[in-house]
Amino acid sequence: MPELPEVETVVRRLRPTLLGREIEAVEVLDPRFCTPASPERFEGSLSGVTVTEVGRRGKYIVVALSSAQTLLMHLRMTGTLLIDPVVVQGHERLRLNLSGGVTVVFNDPRRFGTGHLLESADVDSYFSSRLGLEPFDRDFTADHFFSLTRDRRSPLKNFLLDQKLVAGIGNIYADEALFRARLHPLRMPRGVTREQAAQLRLGIIDALQAGIDAGGATIDDFRDPDGAWGAYQSEFLVHRREGQGCPECGNVIVRFKVGGRSTYCCEQCQPRPSRVKVSR
Repeated sequence: MPELPEVETVVRRLRPTLLGREIEAVEVLDPRFCTPASPERFEGSLSGVTVTEVGRRGKYIVVALSSAQTLLMHLRMTGTLLIDPVVVQGHERLRLNLSGGVTVVFNDPRRFGTGHLLESADVDSYFSSRLGLEPFDRDFTADHFFSLTRDRRSPLKNFLLDQKLVAGIGNIYADEALFRARLHPLRMPRGVTREQAAQLRLGIIDALQAGIDAGGATIDDFRDPDGAWGAYQSEFLVHRREGQGCPECGNVIVRFKVGGRSTYCCEQCQPRPSRVKVSR
């Protein structure tokens, strides 16, 4: 699933292309994309409006419109937004024709991606009930992050994936951040010291920034709007590196399940808590 760095990569490419352009025609090719709105209502609301801003909140793409509405899109597992695609693989769900001859296509083989229209005045309240602060927010301080850990009863890996606590982190960057902080994915948050929480906060920020700098990670389907793959997968420290040597100590990286998610770590650098068993 595209995570914060992948979505940020998409937004940075979309912004200069979409800003100031009028949406001249809209075609919903899969009614499931805009549920619960009907395709006809969705198309009618977007047609003839101008894009005034393109941004991101967590893993959401946020497109503000001249109609005082905002289009929220979520790529989910396999969604991609492509600008003027030469070839689309038969999984188009939304097509936008914009002024200047620009076409944007939402392509999604597994059909989990979504698009919703909200009144712009309601966007903040929509996100406040769904997302915590994201790591690049200036209020995401060491004290704030430490406070989040105090009463959590699920392992650190699950804690990091909870979007209501920290927005934007998924499976890749949780593994990479925990390795940077030298914390085992099965450690309990409430047992983490203030210093360890501060290190994990820095590990999160560093991992996410590295992903952004590399244009995201392509493991399965992720592509940027020009169709290019990300490069961060070649820089993974532990994620997807089962059986390989740890870049720090040389110990073999292991894989196990946490909350049903494949999880990777070096149990030399990230000591497993006592009396904790892993599920392979």
